Amino acid sequence: MRTILFIIQKEFKQIFRDKSMLRLIFILPILQLLILSNAATFDVKNIRISFIDSDNSISSRVLKDKFNANSYFSVTKELTNPKEGLDFLQKGSTDIVIEIPNQFEKMLQNEKKAELQIQINAIDAATAGVQNVYVSQIVQQVNQDIAVKIYNTTENQIILSRIETIPSFWYNNTLNYKTFMVPGILVLLVTMLTLFLSAMNIVREKELGTLEQINVTPIKKYQFIIGKLFPFWVLGLIILSVGLVISKVVFNVPMLGSILLVYGFTSIYLLLILGFGLYISNHTETQQQAMFIAWFFMVIFILMSGLFTPIESMPKWAQNITLLNPIRYFVEFIRMVLLKGAGLKEVLPNLVVILIFAILINGLAVWSYKKTN
Repeated sequence: MRTILFIIQKEFKQIFRDKSMLRLIFILPILQLLILSNAATFDVKNIRISFIDSDNSISSRVLKDKFNANSYFSVTKELTNPKEGLDFLQKGSTDIVIEIPNQFEKMLQNEKKAELQIQINAIDAATAGVQNVYVSQIVQQVNQDIAVKIYNTTENQIILSRIETIPSFWYNNTLNYKTFMVPGILVLLVTMLTLFLSAMNIVREKELGTLEQINVTPIKKYQFIIGKLFPFWVLGLIILSVGLVISKVVFNVPMLGSILLVYGFTSIYLLLILGFGLYISNHTETQQQAMFIAWFFMVIFILMSGLFTPIESMPKWAQNITLLNPIRYFVEFIRMVLLKGAGLKEVLPNLVVILIFAILINGLAVWSYKKTN
């Protein structure tokens, strides 16, 4: 036990002696959490929209006024013909072009329906889909306004009947995207830093030539591994603590569940990530190699974690691959606990999977570490 404590003491001194390491550990996560949480949004705002109004009627003005009054849309220019609208889309000067046909109002009066041609820049398919939903919702609202303006002036008054919905938003009643994104980004930061630091740790000893000196000492393999990884386990919990404070104070993320449960799960999760980092360091000779390999896996983990793309929207084969992604389970866990107030019973499947992964990865990492006496 004394040997392990001496190694841990040596590692902490080495960490705090390296000023660049301190900045990486404490300043970088804070900046990343503050910047990424504000930048990574699913909201689609400032949608540039243009109109080709060939009718210039009361109904067409009602339609345009409705878009003008909506904060999500910004009317760029009144266009004169479809060719000009296509040019605007090609140049990127507008996102949506709505063409209001001639006799638009007459068709509404006589045929009780009219068609609008809507052209959307769909290079970004996800954004285009959201924009289409926004436009459809506003058009539906305009239907009601136009019906009142047109039909209430006629002799035959119509009775407008409609079904009203009263939504109730659970777990995020303000629909603030930061409430959804911040816990997931915190998971990414904890994972990236602990993985990179642990992956480069033993490799750094190889580059400095001190690993061979340690290998010829009476230090046991398990003593060396525990002593090397324990400081980064502690640092991972410190990063989590700082992130939770920022999440609450800056972003007002609700924390409905048990914080002790969050720390308990994270403690096991960090064992998994540190074991993975150790395995990488065992099979690399330089810190650059370790960083490249760690980053290769992190890109896959991030993109298939469900943070930015719902797992349910992925192809079946991709959904099966995500079952091997540890970040997926941590992101699900932290959102369930913090936002829904889930207890141990609800998150037990995630905990069991992470525990199994941790045992397997650490067993493989310890086995692959070669120490010569």
